[in-house]
Amino acid sequence: MIIDTHAHLNFEAFDDDWDEVIADCQAKGVWMINVGSQLTTSRKAVAMSSKYQQGVYAAVGLHPIHVSGSSFNPEAFNIDEYRVLLRHSDKIVALGETGIDFFHDDSNFENQIKVFVKHINLAKEFDRAVIVHSRNSKDGSRNAYEEILKIIKEQAFGRGVIHCFGGTVDQAKRFIDQGFFVGFTGIVTFDKTGELAEVIVNLPLESILIETDSPYLAPVPYRGKRNQPQYVDEVAKKIAEIKGIDYNKVVEQTVKNAQQLFKFN
Repeated sequence: MIIDTHAHLNFEAFDDDWDEVIADCQAKGVWMINVGSQLTTSRKAVAMSSKYQQGVYAAVGLHPIHVSGSSFNPEAFNIDEYRVLLRHSDKIVALGETGIDFFHDDSNFENQIKVFVKHINLAKEFDRAVIVHSRNSKDGSRNAYEEILKIIKEQAFGRGVIHCFGGTVDQAKRFIDQGFFVGFTGIVTFDKTGELAEVIVNLPLESILIETDSPYLAPVPYRGKRNQPQYVDEVAKKIAEIKGIDYNKVVEQTVKNAQQLFKFN
């Protein structure tokens, strides 16, 4: 068993064969969380999870690039609609993905903060984790990780994962100090800067989660192809290589970490 804690089989790239992909995952012991980015994809993630007794779960939320004021298909965050989803499905294990994005469009920054806090409040209300998206500005002048650290401290909230981590060792450790896990995707297999490897070396395995972000960020040796949850094993292999430990140890511990955070039913 291995767990991909961040996938998007609820996105258009899988419209024609998501059920076949999941069937293969079920046969291979690959569990997944399909993560919403808008209300439509959140609803789809929940509907997909309801078809399986175990191994397929959902997160619901509004991605910061879609928060009102953005130029990327913006929508209002209708908290009552998300409450309805949470009340009617025990397969929803997290709120998100939510967070702060300075990379695509930072003109709606204040709205991003408000919506992020609403996700946190829902997570508190329904005893769920939060899946956090963070991306710095293109020129590096605005740091999403620092803003997120401020917000979770102000909200006194410490249950979640920093998805697709791309910050510093110091930032990762401060997130862990707040109770968060740090998630790594296939980027670790082709990161030529060595910065992610440095972060991974300096973090305890007990604080790491593995992700694909399917259909994006396919790891080596699948670069250029549609990413799939089955490829999460390549992330585990690379982390094992970086830390100089056995692959099975990475898989076993990241499964425990995911179970601890998301409390799968």
